[in-house]
Amino acid sequence: MRATREALDSMVERFPLLDARLEDRVLRLQPESLQPFGSFKVRAALTAVDWAVQSGATRIVTASAGNFAQGLTFAARRAGLPVDVHVPDSAAAGKIAALRGLEARVISHPFDEWWTIMCNRDTGDNGATFVHPVAEHSVLLGNATIGLDIQTAWSEVEIVIVPFGGGGLCVGVAAALEALGSRAEVVTSEVAGSAALSAALAAGHPVEIQRRPSFVDGIGSTRVLDEMWPLISSCITRSIVVSVDEAAAAVRELALRHKLVVEGAGATAFAAACRPEFAGRRVAAVLSGSNIDAPTLAGILSG
Repeated sequence: MRATREALDSMVERFPLLDARLEDRVLRLQPESLQPFGSFKVRAALTAVDWAVQSGATRIVTASAGNFAQGLTFAARRAGLPVDVHVPDSAAAGKIAALRGLEARVISHPFDEWWTIMCNRDTGDNGATFVHPVAEHSVLLGNATIGLDIQTAWSEVEIVIVPFGGGGLCVGVAAALEALGSRAEVVTSEVAGSAALSAALAAGHPVEIQRRPSFVDGIGSTRVLDEMWPLISSCITRSIVVSVDEAAAAVRELALRHKLVVEGAGATAFAAACRPEFAGRRVAAVLSGSNIDAPTLAGILSG
């Protein structure tokens, strides 16, 4: 893990934790929103491409809502590999434009079709190496470096809150903290209408839910990935579900008070960290990304 972090140093910044300046708790922000391509996923993407190149990959294909694919495309193109990206039709327009600017071939699908690709890894292209944005060992290792950075900066942290999309971030961070001897609890954040993990935790296994799209487009699904459930259930016992309005209020506060542009997914971690149940605790919130469309951000700020 430490070697992986050192390998990322040329691209991935070691930002200090930012004090949220709240009176009733110590809340510090891990600003992954400031990383290249505006997302924590650059860590996993760079690591995944390095592993793929070492295994002899000549072409890469992935399924992503946008953030992972941007880092993956950059790293793959730098290695001379073409990239196909399968995206849901709900992906933010800015993320799609960024992918095309990086010379990825973008294929859009209705959300349910895209989620099927996420589940079975089948794009119909047998000549390319499929890099899963959540479940690859290389991806989990890249994500684990966030836990390393947080623990290195603040060994006294008690709670680490991370947005839940597919589970790769929470599993990676939890594994890192455990390996480093930390007793901090990893808690996930979700948005109402797409809270598949909360439903799975309540049922004791993944279940299908009805998904309601919102501006929080970087997280949420109709079901927890079956292949990730054993890992997730071994390290996560609670998930905080915030409303779409709470997520929007968090985006607004982060922008106006803390001068940080954060997309809806990352803002759910901040919103969750501000809940009364964490009063008196030492909490770190991972602001996972900043890729929010300008009209959406403007609408939220004008409130």
